[in-house]
Amino acid sequence: MKKLFVSIFFVGLFYSSCAQEKNNRIQQNLQPISVNEKDVHKAYFASGCFWCVEAIYESLIGVKEVTSGYSGGDTNNPTYGLVNTKLTGHAETIEVVYDPNEISFSNLLDVYFGSQNIDQINGQGPDMGPQYRSIIFYQNNRQKTLIESKIDKIESEKNLKVAAEVYPFRKFWVAEKYHQNFKKNNPNHPYIKNVSDPRFKNFKFKFEDLIKD
Repeated sequence: MKKLFVSIFFVGLFYSSCAQEKNNRIQQNLQPISVNEKDVHKAYFASGCFWCVEAIYESLIGVKEVTSGYSGGDTNNPTYGLVNTKLTGHAETIEVVYDPNEISFSNLLDVYFGSQNIDQINGQGPDMGPQYRSIIFYQNNRQKTLIESKIDKIESEKNLKVAAEVYPFRKFWVAEKYHQNFKKNNPNHPYIKNVSDPRFKNFKFKFEDLIKD
């Protein structure tokens, strides 16, 4: 029975890996879609559990709203359960609505790289799997060039490989209601106290000049 379980586990892992590689190829060949307006811009980031990342970006000056959801996959109407099968291609993602006159896309990128383990592949901290992988979504070539420039600089200065994938933005699916503002609504949840809070405190220490009063 144990051998059967191990065999099933590795078969599942193999198909998950193949699905992710296929999805990566699909995403890289797509053209980006811009959803920015004149005075209201949106940015999309995947960086591990969206409970953690949502709280980080909500605290920034110029950020008007942050929504947790899913992006980067090729399946319509993904749910938390489906994404956790690791077969949809999606990663837990946040949508950041911000005023570009108060905070720039470049600032948001700096926060992105400065609030995670930038060389951790397929996960952040204790959360492992392709649904927790790091992805930066761009909406135009200018954003793509800026992202790649920052990655090159980090890799050169720190002598490491940045794990974040760079995808053209296509579609964002809003997550279930109970995921929204999860850290704010559940301050005593064990995951929040043991994982989200330490990550937030570490970020806050590095970016005091960008935190709302």
